[in-house]
Amino acid sequence: MITGIKGTRIRKAAAVAVTSGALLATGALTAAPAQAVTKPSIVAKGGYIMNNANAKSLYTKAADTKLSTGSTTKIMTAKVVLAQSNLNLDSKVTIQKEYSDYVVRNNASQAHLIVGDKVTVRQLLYGLMLPSGCDAAYALADKYGSGTTRAKRVANFIGKMNTAAKSLGLTHTHFDSFDGIGNGNNYSTPRDLTKIASSAMKNANFRAVVKTKSYTAKTITKTGSTRTMGAWTNTNTLLSSYSGAIGIKTGSGPEAKYCLVFAATRNGKTVIGTVLASSSITQRATDATKLLNYGFATI
Repeated sequence: MITGIKGTRIRKAAAVAVTSGALLATGALTAAPAQAVTKPSIVAKGGYIMNNANAKSLYTKAADTKLSTGSTTKIMTAKVVLAQSNLNLDSKVTIQKEYSDYVVRNNASQAHLIVGDKVTVRQLLYGLMLPSGCDAAYALADKYGSGTTRAKRVANFIGKMNTAAKSLGLTHTHFDSFDGIGNGNNYSTPRDLTKIASSAMKNANFRAVVKTKSYTAKTITKTGSTRTMGAWTNTNTLLSSYSGAIGIKTGSGPEAKYCLVFAATRNGKTVIGTVLASSSITQRATDATKLLNYGFATI
């Protein structure tokens, strides 16, 4: 019995050796990578990246968990504005006192727009996306929402944001604000936000804005003179620190913590992704850098 078992083992071992030799001879094993790319560890509560060309997932961490989005909400704000029919980026908006009062009241990030100045829609988009101006967001929502009062126009605009999310097939996203200063019901997921950003990046004007490091607007004052605004600096540090970075938007807040929706192109390939609820400005950039590096290594 013992001899029989040993004999069986020897025959099996020989068969395996022959099979392995045949595989090696045909080169069937040579397709295996020399070294697997290690999946990165990130501090952010949620993270997601995908190949922008085909929407293939490359990394997930709590990718479908609903989280507060902070000012990454403004990606959808810009997307809705740029989707307006007969959009004229050079049309002017007069800055209202309420926009200024709103950012002061909420201690919100702002583009420091001056009440009474006439500012173009194009300039407002830069003010929205670079310094993350909640005053610029308010101005855009007021202009492109429908209604007889400002409150109705803003509510209508937020409705357009939610309609746009539904049209992308997103089921874990809801907006209750035009800028991310929500009322308890403003959330998305790393996967959903990445899809929103990918859709927005199809628009050339959006791409031009989010890759810009600094922008200086010249507005028209009440008296008709030209005001040169202080330069708006993009809060997305990856534009300077990561080779090939092309956007997209930061976000932060007491509930949202530190968020970043990001994209980069290298060798003709674009990786796009999101980190939500990281621990600091520096850490969200580190998290995003890790994911981008992993994406390009695995794409």
